[in-house]
Amino acid sequence: MIKRALISVYDKTGIVDFTKFLRGQGIEIISTGGTYKLLQENNIEVKEVAEVTKAAEMLDGRVKTLHPVVHGGILAIRDNEEHMNTLKEREIDTIDLVCVNLYPFFEKAREGLSFEDTVEFIDIGGPTMLRSAAKNFKDVVVICDAADYSTIAEEISSTGQVSFETRKKLAMKVFNLTTAYDSAICEYLLNNCEEKPSNKYLALSYEKFDDLRYGENPHQEATVYTNTNKQGMLNNIEILNGKALSYNNIKDMDIAWKVVNEFEEIACCGLKHNSPCGVALGSTAFEAYTKAFSCDEVSIFGGIVAVNTTVTKEAAEEMKKTFLEIVIAPGFEEEALEVLKTKKNLRIIRCTAKPSDKKEVISVDGGILVQDTDKKLVEDIKVVTEAAPTKEQMDDMIFGMKVCKYVKSNAIVVVKDGMAKGIAGGQVNRIWATEQAIERAGDGVVLASDAFFPFRDCVDEAHKNGIRAIIQPGGSVRDQESIDACNEYGIPMVFTGIRHFKH
Repeated sequence: MIKRALISVYDKTGIVDFTKFLRGQGIEIISTGGTYKLLQENNIEVKEVAEVTKAAEMLDGRVKTLHPVVHGGILAIRDNEEHMNTLKEREIDTIDLVCVNLYPFFEKAREGLSFEDTVEFIDIGGPTMLRSAAKNFKDVVVICDAADYSTIAEEISSTGQVSFETRKKLAMKVFNLTTAYDSAICEYLLNNCEEKPSNKYLALSYEKFDDLRYGENPHQEATVYTNTNKQGMLNNIEILNGKALSYNNIKDMDIAWKVVNEFEEIACCGLKHNSPCGVALGSTAFEAYTKAFSCDEVSIFGGIVAVNTTVTKEAAEEMKKTFLEIVIAPGFEEEALEVLKTKKNLRIIRCTAKPSDKKEVISVDGGILVQDTDKKLVEDIKVVTEAAPTKEQMDDMIFGMKVCKYVKSNAIVVVKDGMAKGIAGGQVNRIWATEQAIERAGDGVVLASDAFFPFRDCVDEAHKNGIRAIIQPGGSVRDQESIDACNEYGIPMVFTGIRHFKH
């Protein structure tokens, strides 16, 4: 039976009405600081924690509830005779309900405060009380979310108690919250370390964004979470039109957005099944889109389009001509929105945030793999052949390598005039990828490879099909064979020293 409640909340939404309900049930209330004052102002009978502990707050409020009278009252197991005798001997009353929410560290860590000021928003007493109550959930109702006030009130009103199952769920919510809260603190401190320590445990802090209709396939359940630091694309999108995003939409949109943000120039990426199918530069959104579309007019159907500049009416009218799932850009002219919104299911996404993740995480059975994001394009541009590339060829080479970063290995991208005209990836050998990319490109003239050539066969195939310059990382024991082949054909070859495998 609930006889006594401790209430101490930073976010005071709904707390007055909830506390009035508890008092109406004859439940004694103890509280702290601002919550205590608010309840008093609303004529709710309440005791201050200091009155119960006989110990005044100290250290600018850092120490208020860290006291045996509080935690003994929470942690005592009610059907343990020794525990209850100890409380009686020490004149400690039980606390049967704990309602606490935490200092807003998630929010404050994003505000750009000084390091010292941010650290002050690390809550200590709140998580300690929540964890104590959650551990003893059989005897103590613990509430960390204002959304649960009504559920608790309904159960108490109808049965006079809170069920064991509800108590257990509430305890789970506490540990779910404190895990994310502590992980956010860990990440903040880690990001502010001059020398990065080697951590034994991986701390990740993510907040539920939405339940999805399903995952990659209809029989798979799926949920999307966003990081609590609120950085990156997914935290900064505005859906202007269309259906809710699906699992596959989000994965595809992520890659398309990353591709166009590789470029300072105006760029457009068409993408299908997590692979670019057309990428191009242009002087306007219209030109970039039409060139990207022409790279592969078949595969872009039902795909994603990303543009790194404002979408104009002219560009929108071209986009409208084919079936697209998503158009994502940093902005849209009003007339462009009017054109695109005539397709009611087309998801129109505004995003102004650049990709910001420093780590990539992927699950494997029994664990996860974590790596740095692939931020570096080249190590050292080195012309390794007798012939040197022209400036135009070099520009296309760099363009091709930027696209290669987002194509599944083995990846080959064939380029002409700032257009990725032939893209092939996911092949188990490089010659197949080379053949497919060249065939799709038609008149492509520059070839980029995400990794070294193990044999000269790729160079031979390139020459046979009119490729005039090649860029690759180098690093094979057979590099000289490829260099010699290029010299035979008068093809400039450039090494970058950086591999871009994407498995």
